[in-house]
Amino acid sequence: MTAAPVSFPPMAQLTPTLARTELAKARHLLSGRDPDDGLMQLPKLAKRYARLRWNGLLADDDIEGCLWDAAESTGLVEAHSADTVQNVIASAIMSAEATPYEDDGKPRPAVQATPYIWKPPEASARRDWLYGYLLVRKFVTATISPGGVGKSSLIAVEALAKVSGKDLLGVTPPKQLRVWLWNLEDPQEETERKIQAAALRYKLTPDDIGDRLFVDSGRDQPLVIAQETKNGATIMRPVVDGLTEEIRSRRIDVVIVDPFVSCFQGIGENDNAAMDLIVKEWGKVADKGNCAVHLVDHTRKMGGTESEVTVESSRGAKSKTDACRVVRAVNRMSKEEGERAGVENHRLFFRTFNDKANLQPPADKSDWFKLESVDLGNGPLGSPGDSVGIVTQWKWPDPLDGITGADFDKVARVIRSARWRENVQATAWVGKAVAEALDMDAGNKADKTKIIAMLNVWRAAGSLVVVEGEDEKRNIRKFVEVREDDE
Repeated sequence: MTAAPVSFPPMAQLTPTLARTELAKARHLLSGRDPDDGLMQLPKLAKRYARLRWNGLLADDDIEGCLWDAAESTGLVEAHSADTVQNVIASAIMSAEATPYEDDGKPRPAVQATPYIWKPPEASARRDWLYGYLLVRKFVTATISPGGVGKSSLIAVEALAKVSGKDLLGVTPPKQLRVWLWNLEDPQEETERKIQAAALRYKLTPDDIGDRLFVDSGRDQPLVIAQETKNGATIMRPVVDGLTEEIRSRRIDVVIVDPFVSCFQGIGENDNAAMDLIVKEWGKVADKGNCAVHLVDHTRKMGGTESEVTVESSRGAKSKTDACRVVRAVNRMSKEEGERAGVENHRLFFRTFNDKANLQPPADKSDWFKLESVDLGNGPLGSPGDSVGIVTQWKWPDPLDGITGADFDKVARVIRSARWRENVQATAWVGKAVAEALDMDAGNKADKTKIIAMLNVWRAAGSLVVVEGEDEKRNIRKFVEVREDDE
């Protein structure tokens, strides 16, 4: 006996609670049907739930995942194949979003106001952060970087962290994610080298990747979502629709586009209206695909007085970064920073920080990284193979690393033995007392940098204090002393 067709009450009679209850019954509505009838009813469920979501009754509920679970548990996937079921669900949802209102025969206005439905704050859907505070589902993030820093290597390692669910660079993803990496500049094999070198460095296995990583090259499969036409900047609708459908079909969590400038053609980067149109179209892809979109962008040419990459450094129109929810800036380590950190080659280091973070408080510090070379071992007869730069996490040296309380006691004894000046240019600079106590060289740049950092920490902690007094010529100077409590 054939089960009765699926039917629903009018949406106008629903509340968010009733809508979520209806979604939870998807499995029940499909059970007891033969596989062919179940497949016929599945689009009705998908359209219904998509319209409920579009009209604000299901908020950010994962209707795709719920429908998939219902189809799998009732035997539809086994009977008709995973690809068929996924395509039916995706096509039905796309159709529902094109006609989001119920077909009750009544004319619809071109623009409709949506009544706000009150809900307790604790019932609000949480933002779905996918990778630290960098990527959030249904939003667009941009990374701004000068060339030659290592951004593509950073993106490759971050992609592996997401698909493996492992903390490779200081961030633990909430789960193993499905990632689609588009490198629109390099050939496929170069991206593969970066991925395999990173996997080698971090000891990842095929099981860590599974079927969750998708990689494409713009040389083999261009990704152009906008072009300049006689009507101006125009979205290539077939490309965007096909992209969104594939994202849904593959259940992609994160889409990475590197570099952003290669996803459009014939359009000037300084065209504010066009850049706003393109980035907001990526926002629609993120929303309809239920994923995060990560656009990797270059900086403009930096002037001689500019040293810090910020959100303002993005190449072209400002509307590009204005349309993104999160913007991360990448900066090379400067020569001066390298001297302070005591590293030999400052060009191997860079840092990142979220310079625009609309969805959470701004970061108060940078994340540091280092480039390391990994040999792929692909040379003939065991000879050296391709060397690939891989990004690793790096921490700025702690000035008190290796310094104990006993070491401070040594410093305190030397400081108490004479009068030491705060001024680093003074002959009796207090840093020389530190160097004497800890067998360091105050004339060495690296040692001097560490000494200054230690003095700053001890002063901030109150272990050392600055006092004014007369020098031998009766001039008022600033001296450094051990706080009496520490004597």
